[in-house]
Amino acid sequence: MSNAYQRLCETFTRLARFSHLDAIAGWDMQTCMPSGGSAARTEALTELRILSHQILTDPHVGELLQQAQQEPLSDEQHASLREMARRYGHAVVLPESLVSAQALAGMHCEHAWREQRRNNDWQGFLKNFTEVVRLSREEAQIRAQASGLSRYDALLDRYEPGMTAARLDAIFAQVKQWLPSLLQQIIEKQRSQTLTESQGPFSVEQQRALGVDVMGLLGFDFNHGRLDVSAHPFCGGVPDDVRITTRYNEQDFLGALLGIIHETGHARYEQNLPRQWAGLPIAEARSTAIHESQSLLFEMQLARGTPFLNVLRPYVQKHFGDQNAFHGENFIRINHRVQPGFIRIDADEVSYPAHVILRYEIERALIEGEIEAGDIPEIWNKKMMDYLGLDTRGNYRDGCMQDIHWTDGAFGYFPTYTLGAMYAAQLFAAVRRCHPSLDENIAHGDLSLLFTWLRENIWQHGSRFDTDTLIRNATGETLNPEWFRRHIEQRYLS
Repeated sequence: MSNAYQRLCETFTRLARFSHLDAIAGWDMQTCMPSGGSAARTEALTELRILSHQILTDPHVGELLQQAQQEPLSDEQHASLREMARRYGHAVVLPESLVSAQALAGMHCEHAWREQRRNNDWQGFLKNFTEVVRLSREEAQIRAQASGLSRYDALLDRYEPGMTAARLDAIFAQVKQWLPSLLQQIIEKQRSQTLTESQGPFSVEQQRALGVDVMGLLGFDFNHGRLDVSAHPFCGGVPDDVRITTRYNEQDFLGALLGIIHETGHARYEQNLPRQWAGLPIAEARSTAIHESQSLLFEMQLARGTPFLNVLRPYVQKHFGDQNAFHGENFIRINHRVQPGFIRIDADEVSYPAHVILRYEIERALIEGEIEAGDIPEIWNKKMMDYLGLDTRGNYRDGCMQDIHWTDGAFGYFPTYTLGAMYAAQLFAAVRRCHPSLDENIAHGDLSLLFTWLRENIWQHGSRFDTDTLIRNATGETLNPEWFRRHIEQRYLS
């Protein structure tokens, strides 16, 4: 192995170990840390992030990147070097003072948000959030000047390399043309269906036991991961120690269960990333949308499909008894019910894109300086009325305060959810073409065809390929949103 590249590998492996500690400390902060530990944990994590920033942006790293370009490298090493350079380029433009300020402001805002959301306290939240927005705008301006991108595109590029607001606008404009009428057709069709509701309460202990059983069915490796509870479900940690969380409602077990399935999709991706490149950026997930494609493939394409629901039903009956709600077609209808609601993470897959487009339009305007943080509730309510017919006036808890991602300045993240749903539909269609017996296998509880295909076409490649190449190699074409529309029409209207 060549000299400069080898030294870069040593540096990035060291950074990966720091990132490991950051991830686990962050998981602890959201799951079991006492509230009184927030200030000290925030300071410790900020210190760790400053140290990582200093190591990554050392001028010597830039020199090594240039030297390594001249060395004889394999194709995989060239891809690895590309991802190192990308990571360095994103970091080196930011001053250390901004990295520190953003870490402090984000963790303070996120920790306070947990209580403020419970109390519907928009004004209390706004005081902290305004500072997060100010710092995010400063970051966006710095990145835009360095890259030549717009301010929002410069932030979007952190999560979805190569994606732009112009491309998103075109994709989402198409969705907004067909989604409202399709949504109404589905609601009208389902209005005539009889439905027996499940009867709670469903204890947290029973729900957790069901979730663990289903995680096992989905291939989760409990030797390298665990399930916990947090205010907002997430998947964190590192490939060797994946932490997923959910939240429970004793009157409705499906929300927590589908959340667990969603996060298990993230976890399976993490647990199957290429170990031969462990510690290097090339071994990490390709992009946020690709990560979301895996979670949404598990949750929407697989778990809400009729073949898997018939496998899932006995698990539900084992833990909650033989209710009429869990019989035959009724259980399918419960899981296929389309009913626009306030909460994004509980949304059905038909109305879900409206939640994402709403947030994308707001955050882009916010970063570009077209609106201010205080304007969000009014704009949020108007868009919720326009897109889903729901009134959120005064209901900040179930409105603009429901998500965790804005609290730490993750602007550019939300569009990846619907991009992920589109990739998931495209990928699942590709698996079906490759394995015509896929649905039959799933109906018999055999998920091996699906998981083997995902491992060979997505998981094992990490960030070796850019997103368009990865998807083209797997499906024969780059992102084609039409697969998502076809999926919705086939599942809900055929």
